[in-house]
Amino acid sequence: MRVSYDWLKTMIDAPESPKELSDEYIRTGTEVEAIDVVGESFEHVVTAQVLEKTPHPDSDHMYVCKVSVGDKNVDAEGNPEPLQIVCGAQNFEAGDHIVTAMIGAELPGGIKIKKSKLRGVASFGMNCSARELGIGGDHAGIMILPEDAPVGMPFGEYYGSSDTVLDCEITPNRPDCLSMIGMARETGAIFDRDYHVELPAIKSKTGRATADEISVEIADEGLCDRYVARIVRNVKVGPSPDWMVKRLNSLGIRPHNNIVDITNYVMMLTGQPLHAFDLSTFAEHDGHRSVVVRAAKQDETFQTLDGEERVLDAGMGLITDGERPVALAGVMGGMDSEITDASVDVLVESACFNAGRTSHTSRDLSLISDASIRFERQVDETGCVDVANVTCALIEELAGGEVAPGYVDVYPAPKTIDSITLRYQRVLDICGAPIERDFVVRSLTRLGCTVEETGEDYLVTPPSFRPDLPREIDLIEEILRLWGMGRVEATIPAAKNHIGGLTHEQQLTRKVGQILRACGLNETTTFGFAAPGDLEKIHMSADGRGVPVVLMNPLVAEQTEMRRSLLPGLLQSVAYNEAHGTTNVHLYEIGTLFHGRENASLPRETQSVAGVLTGSWTDQTWNNTVDKLRFFAGKGIVEELLEQLRVPKVRFRVAEGEGYDFLQPGRAAEVLSGGTVLGWVGEIHPEAREAMNINQIVVAFELDLDKLIKGAHNQENYHEFSPFPAVQHDLAIVVPDEVTCEDLLQRITSAGGKLLENVRLFDVYRDPIRVGVGKKSMAFSLTYRSDDHTLTSDEVERAHGKIVTKLCKATGGEVRS
Repeated sequence: MRVSYDWLKTMIDAPESPKELSDEYIRTGTEVEAIDVVGESFEHVVTAQVLEKTPHPDSDHMYVCKVSVGDKNVDAEGNPEPLQIVCGAQNFEAGDHIVTAMIGAELPGGIKIKKSKLRGVASFGMNCSARELGIGGDHAGIMILPEDAPVGMPFGEYYGSSDTVLDCEITPNRPDCLSMIGMARETGAIFDRDYHVELPAIKSKTGRATADEISVEIADEGLCDRYVARIVRNVKVGPSPDWMVKRLNSLGIRPHNNIVDITNYVMMLTGQPLHAFDLSTFAEHDGHRSVVVRAAKQDETFQTLDGEERVLDAGMGLITDGERPVALAGVMGGMDSEITDASVDVLVESACFNAGRTSHTSRDLSLISDASIRFERQVDETGCVDVANVTCALIEELAGGEVAPGYVDVYPAPKTIDSITLRYQRVLDICGAPIERDFVVRSLTRLGCTVEETGEDYLVTPPSFRPDLPREIDLIEEILRLWGMGRVEATIPAAKNHIGGLTHEQQLTRKVGQILRACGLNETTTFGFAAPGDLEKIHMSADGRGVPVVLMNPLVAEQTEMRRSLLPGLLQSVAYNEAHGTTNVHLYEIGTLFHGRENASLPRETQSVAGVLTGSWTDQTWNNTVDKLRFFAGKGIVEELLEQLRVPKVRFRVAEGEGYDFLQPGRAAEVLSGGTVLGWVGEIHPEAREAMNINQIVVAFELDLDKLIKGAHNQENYHEFSPFPAVQHDLAIVVPDEVTCEDLLQRITSAGGKLLENVRLFDVYRDPIRVGVGKKSMAFSLTYRSDDHTLTSDEVERAHGKIVTKLCKATGGEVRS
């Protein structure tokens, strides 16, 4: 929400400094992203004078002008030369003083001035109308300045008009702040000052009554909470007055014509979206017209005001004239019923559409508008009639309209507001601050609440425009917000008869993070929300992950589901870092996954830990060559994590099947503890990396944290170190290629008995001549030791021979000489 400082000052005695106002907004929970000055500089826009005006050689309505811009008359070689500008306006002559935007200027509405050719003639700027400059609504011709206006002066300096605008981030629970009146009310509550707004009133009502000419029907329940319609006849469509254009420009809204501008102006003033229809475009039967609010049919099409043909889903809200759609309810009007210069009779719509349905329509169509933003945060339906009256009064005043008597109001379920008992002692207990009674009453009253004293406590009725205040605790929060959290003295929380501490699960979760950080990974936090199809995008199977949990009111159109894996979010972080030149990325995340269940009200939630590795551990230097991180780097981290957690019977097996299509075949493994699958580790498949715009190799892992914690052990049995020497033997055995190292290690360990202390693979060798085709030589270092005596050579040879015999018999291998 952009808040015009000049406009705000007409409603309330605002602080002299916009910075002070911004600081107080931030203190009370409204973030201010920027403080902009609109119309201050008009960079590259100057006062000018027309020196020559000649007809365009290839146009009957355009002119080629020589325009003097003072000391800025410089051509490409630096010689003094007036600008050549092609202009289509008809209201100027040679000698007139005008306003010119030179190359490099950027006008309101995002218009950038560049060198161009118009019908073969080069043009080096633009002669501007008041509307193009954002200081008036007239665009019939260019802006003519007085004869004594200087030439070449920056227009901002000459015009001397600017406005400070605070760009505020309004939280979703505060729809009342999406208006200038709402921000004036908020400012009054913060500074304990009165605010006042002078709203125009309808002066006279003539002609046929609105209810006699039009009827309103809400055909589908749940689409619209209230619909109010009024008719204004004989309007004169034209430019809006300068004061309105300036205010709309300050708030980032480009003017169109006086009727459309009035609806936008009232929306920004009150927070109630409105729409003006050309009444003549509605189907008429015996002098009567209809407005029908209904749900769209599947694949029904509708052309919105932006000229796009939209394909609608079943259930999206439509406004129709009983025969054809004229607007997308709560989002945008249609091309066929828009206000044009030829419009005479206007139908004013002031309605309140369902928040959830509007949000789905807007986001499913990727069509976000000022109206949809307000409707999906809940508009105050009780004000629909008053806002319609204000709109008609402005049309009467600024467009010469004749307001029809009465209005049509369809309100199926009038809103009721329950009063809340507010306990003063509860306020003190919750806030922990000596907040005076007078402050409690003043604050709530300035926020729009009705406060009635009932002995020691209060009976509070929240205003209809504050749907976020249904409970006592919400009122207390508002009181504390205005009082100031910074004024509350810090105290140590009471802890009677118990000692604080972390649970077993919390301790192990923290230990997981400590281990991964010790392994060189950095903790990150990605969004708990996900885009539809994010698993399919990287070819990750959804089997076993439940159905998607879809958000009713997503904050971002691309994040409409709850995540079912941590991997997509981590891969987005890798892609972001790579795009910004960071190639060595080592991240991990511990987070919650959400698995929807059919016919269940709540999803199943699980804890997961995942990591990604790209690049290398360190940057390469002139004296240090680094290795790229591959599969075994990720496997080593997983092994270290499981060893530190003392998870028993850990083993790895090849990850195969459609469930692992997102991993590179031959470089992926399942992680098991006994027969329980803990997760996976591997290199991401090139197609999955390409889908995420990642060029380099990515090693990743994801483990079920709940299973990890269940299988982890805090302590390990103590074993004394043996004081007797160890004996080492090497064993190289030739086996078929399909025999895995894990298989050999298990068999060696099983056959080695108590004397075998350690076994380690130190070499893998392949040679079709020396070893044989389809075979490999695997060399192990075996360590033998006894806890109670020094081993003899006979004992070691017997144990070693037993291992060799069983190994060769089980695998079909042979000892390599």
